[in-house]
Amino acid sequence: MELEHLFQILGIVTILTPALLLALIGFPMLVSIPWSEHATARWTQSAVLIGLTTSVAILLLMLTHGIHDVPVEFGNWFALPEEHCHFHVSFVFDRLSVPFAILTFVLVGTIGAFASRYLHRERGYHRFFLLNAMFLLGMIVATVAGTIETLFLGWELVGLSSALLVAYFHERSSPVRNGQWVWSVYRVADAAFLVAALLMHHLKGEGDFEVVMGQSDWPIGHAILTSHEALVVGLFFLIAAAGKSALIPFSGWLPRAMEGPTPSSAIFYGALSVHLGTFLLLRIGPILELSVLLCAIVVLLGLSTAIMAAMTARVQTDVKSALAYASLTQVGIITAEIGLGFRYLALIHMIGHACLRTLQLIRAPNLLHDYHGLENAIGTRLPRQPILFERSFSESTRVNLYRLALERGNLDAFIRVYIVAPFFAVFRWCTQLEARWTRFLSMKPVHDSESPLPARPVEEVS
Repeated sequence: MELEHLFQILGIVTILTPALLLALIGFPMLVSIPWSEHATARWTQSAVLIGLTTSVAILLLMLTHGIHDVPVEFGNWFALPEEHCHFHVSFVFDRLSVPFAILTFVLVGTIGAFASRYLHRERGYHRFFLLNAMFLLGMIVATVAGTIETLFLGWELVGLSSALLVAYFHERSSPVRNGQWVWSVYRVADAAFLVAALLMHHLKGEGDFEVVMGQSDWPIGHAILTSHEALVVGLFFLIAAAGKSALIPFSGWLPRAMEGPTPSSAIFYGALSVHLGTFLLLRIGPILELSVLLCAIVVLLGLSTAIMAAMTARVQTDVKSALAYASLTQVGIITAEIGLGFRYLALIHMIGHACLRTLQLIRAPNLLHDYHGLENAIGTRLPRQPILFERSFSESTRVNLYRLALERGNLDAFIRVYIVAPFFAVFRWCTQLEARWTRFLSMKPVHDSESPLPARPVEEVS
């Protein structure tokens, strides 16, 4: 068998295995005949092992034969030649996508084995593994995507499964509200992503990374855009990455996401999903390097997020929120590394950090149990030494910083006042105009004070 054909087979199996797992778990639930818990766990383990084996085989073959880029083409699904528009489905296995795909299979398999015991006899057991399969498919599609359209497909699957797992305990109102908050932030990120994709098609008529980012292999490609075009397109991609990776000002959804079960918190917001925004920035690295201003904005955003998250993590009263902000601190540093051009360093940092946070989150209950056991044994709190932060600032400064961190930087209030409230105000104004126009056409008197939607305070809007 020729090497090219072997790569094609291995690549197709890597991509289709998560899709087959989603169908195997989802179709029996659709007809109300789900698999047993044991069967669901075994299907998940088998799919992960097959996908991991094929992705590792691709990596070994690439290293053995000195190949840096393996494309897997599915052709154009539709094309409009007169509009210079087409939907091209393509996947690429390169030095960025293959390590991240292997990481995805390893961590999803680990969490699957943990969840099969952690959620034993839970009413939503099969629902969790269904959403876990959807997440696996979305991550693999987004990771190995060769076009911006294909990446957006995986991006959406990851976002949908994330929001549904945040609202996993839907019999309570708090998880549902937090799931809606996460989904709303993701909508903003998705809108920015779509605008960036449309701009790429408008400017160059292409959404293929190989064409737009240059013919060279990652990370040494050179985008075929001007510096001004790169700045505009890159800013929209940066907004999309900020929403998906909880960078400032969207950091408020990350602690809310901890309402989901511990396995989903570990795999989504400590390991993989929270890094998808930084992965996008790595993929469009050639666009970033065309604009010094854009790189400076990326570095500033990353460092600001890291500093704010580091302060906020120190005042959290539960371990999951503390780990969430600790994870966000590293994500901010990774973002700064990408802006500075350290792409391999950022990739290694992402892989190591994802593995560490997964271990910490699934071990957190046992760690708390051991900590309380030590305190009970000695009869008092464990001693602690003053940290550098406490020795470096005056008491009044520490109090002010504590208040800022306790309010999580007032980012939620900023979004409510400057984003949500104006959004609702514009649409209420449009509703009033529509009512006035309707009354004018019906020859009825118009009253300026009439409004079909009564005004509500900003707190209710949120």
